[in-house]
Amino acid sequence: MSNPNKTLSLAVLSGKGGVGKSNIALNLGYALYAQNQSAMLMDCDLGLANLDVMLGISPEKNLQDLLTPEVSPLDVVTVLEKNGLDLLPAASGVPELVEMDEEQREELFRKLKDLLGRYSYLILDLGAGISPTVLSFASMAHLRLVVVTPEPTSLTDGYALMKVLVNKHHVEEFHVLVNDAASTAEAKATFTRLAAACRKFLDIDPVYMGSVRHDKAVPDSVRKQTPLMKNAPRSGAARDILALSQILIKYREENQAFLSASSPLSNFPAFKG
Repeated sequence: MSNPNKTLSLAVLSGKGGVGKSNIALNLGYALYAQNQSAMLMDCDLGLANLDVMLGISPEKNLQDLLTPEVSPLDVVTVLEKNGLDLLPAASGVPELVEMDEEQREELFRKLKDLLGRYSYLILDLGAGISPTVLSFASMAHLRLVVVTPEPTSLTDGYALMKVLVNKHHVEEFHVLVNDAASTAEAKATFTRLAAACRKFLDIDPVYMGSVRHDKAVPDSVRKQTPLMKNAPRSGAARDILALSQILIKYREENQAFLSASSPLSNFPAFKG
């Protein structure tokens, strides 16, 4: 696997649920692994975790256990693919995780720092919306990938999420992926509408990271609890996710010096296309 000492962290987030955010995060991890890149998937939807469900697995421990002193990060890691793709699972129906205060979040980050630095990529699957934990993880990642669909409610909520991060956390760099698009033209039109609002009202200029097409192989893979990249690797949506992973690989290769000087969860000069 590739050199894991320069970790690029990517927060995958959305304003509303149901846009395919977790599916993108999961399959992006598998796409990177397929190209000999080491990756850690971290389920940061702390109260409604679902990466384990999507994989059809039942981890013995999860991030909640890390809040107890005797549990180490290695106790929580679930190996998905040998020598390169792992999962830090979260829990469902656990309000203590969702309602973590700043001190608890910092303790969690402290315990995870050394572990996360062993991977080339850290993919954070954040919960939908604007909870304090979501905003904290999003502001600390090197890059933020906002997943939207062409639906108006998705655009509205995606814009609202970015607005809160701009105003409350002074984050100005965002990357947008349009999921479940009927065509490349629809995806670009969707991004254009969102970017215009961001420029006019937030004075930011989000970066277009491409699209993932509408593909019947996606829900089929979800029902089978098998990642799309394994269930239908030649499908159109899988090829789109592979293309996204290649952008990230190129970006990481071009920014080794910056990554060497940063921790996996600390803000970082954004990808500018």
